[in-house]
Amino acid sequence: MLDRDGFRPNVGIILLNHKNQVFWGKRIRTHSWQFPQGGIDRGESPEQAMFRELHEEVGLMPDHVRVVARTRDWLRYEVPDRYIRRDARGHYKGQKQIWFLLQLLGHDWDLNLRATDHPEFDAWRWNDYWVPLDVVVEFKRGVYEMALTELARFIPRQDHRNRYLRGSMRSRDQDAASGASAPHRGGQLLLHPGVELPPGATFDPTPPSATAPGLSADGEKSHGQH
Repeated sequence: MLDRDGFRPNVGIILLNHKNQVFWGKRIRTHSWQFPQGGIDRGESPEQAMFRELHEEVGLMPDHVRVVARTRDWLRYEVPDRYIRRDARGHYKGQKQIWFLLQLLGHDWDLNLRATDHPEFDAWRWNDYWVPLDVVVEFKRGVYEMALTELARFIPRQDHRNRYLRGSMRSRDQDAASGASAPHRGGQLLLHPGVELPPGATFDPTPPSATAPGLSADGEKSHGQH
């Protein structure tokens, strides 16, 4: 489904965790990383397409996320001829995208890259919001920059200091009520024995950020176009 100018309607998804890091997916059987995205089917609204792609690509349902914001207008990029199927040249020009900023309400273990029989990603990680544009395929960099810039002002604010103080006060109140003293080391509360982390998770409050390898041109599954 192309518009009169040869652009295919598409949605892009920027998914935030509670630390305001973004979901970064590795395309299956490649070394390329990108945000989830996909085409809008005939009769779908951009939001309907976004929720469908969210489930197909990362296994999340609408109640796992909160829609924080979306881009006001379509963001377009042209695809170089060498990446377009020969039979589509002259008709297909590129993508026009509505980008959504989502807040994850669930947990890391709610993510499922095998939610369908045709997975898009075979690995994922959390990355800093401002992904380095040199890891994005060249013809998409402008759209990534525009989307990230437009949506950045909607990123939920975090008050780590107040949250820490409230947590400390609750701990003291609970300890006082029970007559017990909370175990601690270096001023930090220890977890209750037996608490286990899900695979790939960490208790490190500031895990080291990884540098994503370059993206491939194949940015969308539908019809082999981008």
